[in-house]
Amino acid sequence: MARILIVEDEDRIAAFLAKGLGADGHQVSTVADGLEGLEEALSGAFDLMVLDIGLPTIDGFEVLDQLRAQGSRMPVVVLTARDSVHDTVSALEGGADDYLAKPFRFAELRARINVRLRQQDNTDAEVGELRSGSVGLDLRTRRLRVDGRETDLSAREFALAEVLLRHPGQVLSRAQLLDLAWGMDFDPGSNVVDVYVGYLRKKLGSARVETVRGMGYRFQP
Repeated sequence: MARILIVEDEDRIAAFLAKGLGADGHQVSTVADGLEGLEEALSGAFDLMVLDIGLPTIDGFEVLDQLRAQGSRMPVVVLTARDSVHDTVSALEGGADDYLAKPFRFAELRARINVRLRQQDNTDAEVGELRSGSVGLDLRTRRLRVDGRETDLSAREFALAEVLLRHPGQVLSRAQLLDLAWGMDFDPGSNVVDVYVGYLRKKLGSARVETVRGMGYRFQP
């Protein structure tokens, strides 16, 4: 099961995709605006995005450009009514992982999504380490390496560190960190995130996990 973001301004198509992907067991969210879609994509809450090109506010090309410029490697499958070679090349060179022209068969979209999700899993497995600047996290041994020095992490510290390193430079709220790291519902009165951020700061260095007032935390490589 994956968390999939659909950015599509045609209600009928968005509802069709949400229903089909939901039936496949995925968690699906839909938005109809390019800028809102970019904000959601950068939130770190999704594993893959299905992106329309013709969107209000900013179009899909701009969404892709800004997404990749901010370091996100999330797989993106582009949907568009434009089927020219120029638009196909623009989407792929802009950072799209796949491209499907409308009208399309849902079975083909499903297959393309599954391929991208498998590739993402395989990439993580092959790399074996998440690295951002001078910080590395070994996914096999669950050891943290900072400026050449290794240290052990508890299970919760490791889960939180993994989320932060997968989303460098992105602001993640406490609710997102709870959900992504530990799958816990957000309790406004809970300080568990703050406690474990404090533990990680002692091992990463306090400047690397920045508090963004009123919003959450951001990992700075």
